[in-house]
Amino acid sequence: MNFQICHEIFTRFRESNPKPRTELNYSNNFQLLVAVVLSAQATDISVNQATKRLFQVAPDPQSMQELGLERVKEHIRSIGLFNTKSKNILKICRMLLEEHNGRVPNDRKALELLPGVGRKTANVVLNTAFGEPTIAVDTHIFRVSNRTGLAPGKNVLEVEKNLLEIVPEEFRIDAHHWLILHGRYTCIARKPKCSECMIFDLCEFADKVEFRQKTETKSAP
Repeated sequence: MNFQICHEIFTRFRESNPKPRTELNYSNNFQLLVAVVLSAQATDISVNQATKRLFQVAPDPQSMQELGLERVKEHIRSIGLFNTKSKNILKICRMLLEEHNGRVPNDRKALELLPGVGRKTANVVLNTAFGEPTIAVDTHIFRVSNRTGLAPGKNVLEVEKNLLEIVPEEFRIDAHHWLILHGRYTCIARKPKCSECMIFDLCEFADKVEFRQKTETKSAP
């Protein structure tokens, strides 16, 4: 995909949603970090349901640590891998308190040293909490990038690198949110909603091209 088409894609995304944001609910950087860790192999809806009460009783690292393992488990029991995630959350709290004065670090290496925090989670936190132009590649963004021809790649790191090369700088800060929302609600995995797609005419996905040709043939006089 060339730069001009890419620019038009993100222009449309911006016009449709000028200020995109994560669908995870949080009130501070610590809560964002915890929510993103919990969202691995879980939906944002399920995470929000679990953290609604959790963050009321434990809004920061100190209170979360004081809550203890069993009570943390009780709050997030409905989320997949809750046993491992509960342990990681408490380890994160301890490291934040002991090494970062209870604050979430604005540093990739420091973030990725936290239990349960990989490159994707670090990218989300750096982007959403600190306004850095990172692009976290999850399953939705990986699918959209490959399917549309925007930034194809064999793995998430390759897709991330390609996105950072092709996405114009003016759109980079919000690119993650636009792409994930597009993948979550329009360019879905099994049956993409082509008839509702705002970038339908720009997409290079073979099935869309075929669908467009059939539509144009039917509408021709």
